[in-house]
Amino acid sequence: MESGGRPSAAQAALLAASTALTALVYSIYRQKARVARGLEGAKRVRLDGDLRAVLLEAPGRCVPYAVIEGVVRSVKETLSSQFVENCKGVVQRLTLQEHKMVWNRTTHLWNDYEKIIHQRTNTTPFDLVPQEEGAGVTVRVMKPLDAAELSLETVYEKFHPSVQSFTDVIGHYISGERPKGIQETEQMLKVGTALTGVGELVLDNATIKLQPPKQGMPYYLSGVDFDSLLQKQESNVRFWKILTVVFGFATCAVLFFILRKQYRHHRERRHLKQMQDEFRQAQERLMREMNVEGGETFKNACVICLSNTKSCVFLECGHVCSCNECYRALPEPKRCPICRQAISRVVSLYNS
Repeated sequence: MESGGRPSAAQAALLAASTALTALVYSIYRQKARVARGLEGAKRVRLDGDLRAVLLEAPGRCVPYAVIEGVVRSVKETLSSQFVENCKGVVQRLTLQEHKMVWNRTTHLWNDYEKIIHQRTNTTPFDLVPQEEGAGVTVRVMKPLDAAELSLETVYEKFHPSVQSFTDVIGHYISGERPKGIQETEQMLKVGTALTGVGELVLDNATIKLQPPKQGMPYYLSGVDFDSLLQKQESNVRFWKILTVVFGFATCAVLFFILRKQYRHHRERRHLKQMQDEFRQAQERLMREMNVEGGETFKNACVICLSNTKSCVFLECGHVCSCNECYRALPEPKRCPICRQAISRVVSLYNS
């Protein structure tokens, strides 16, 4: 706390940072809670012969946020895995990831570092069909890469370690980077995978489409069932809620500490002012008591103690301003309290 009673710069910065973090965490919590509420209120529809009739009765032939479960089936051609035989899918993601160790100059430790140096995603149109054969109803999945959660299965993964010579090792230690190798990964959404889709369900001419919703809600193409997906979102909401409470409590604690410091400083200032007022009142009362008979007594009072009468003359300056007791209490070398001239001798006064 500064002398003026205001919080110090460090305290103000701590309070501002804590408040900002609390506001950030709370905004994330509200967003997660909104997503969980929207997911809980999503309309669950069955992939059967009644689906088309449901969409025909819906306003605009559209269900804004719907949940539908089905099996992946390609529309025309499928994508074949580059590494696994007889592995067919509709979404293929190939990734090359670099692994290396980087020297941290602050902690003086080697830290793992990963970086994607190349990634390519291939897609082909696909539908969701009922698990039971012969239903004859399909839902075309639009823009699968826009999904917030797209369940891809890793079908191939291989790590290629880097080969280093002795001079390479020395150079890497000098540069602060030690390559470990390249990891090659292939992920696919395979044909026949059970998928839970959450998005906007619309009837476009004769085609039923599942596409990203327009209300800002997330688009899901998940490999888990809807209940598991909802439980996952609710657990995220609980986590961010607890984090919000913790940061809010920390902010309140910082604010309480600063306010307590300000209150104590204000109380000390008030106590000091009260003592000053009491001293001034006592001084004024003393002045009134000494100011008797037109102030004669006050004029003859010692300028040091203001209680005894002047009873000595200081030489060589000639000032009459002190009593004998206060003269004896003056520090050595004794000087006149009026002109600060050295006192060579003192002559006592006797009032009749």
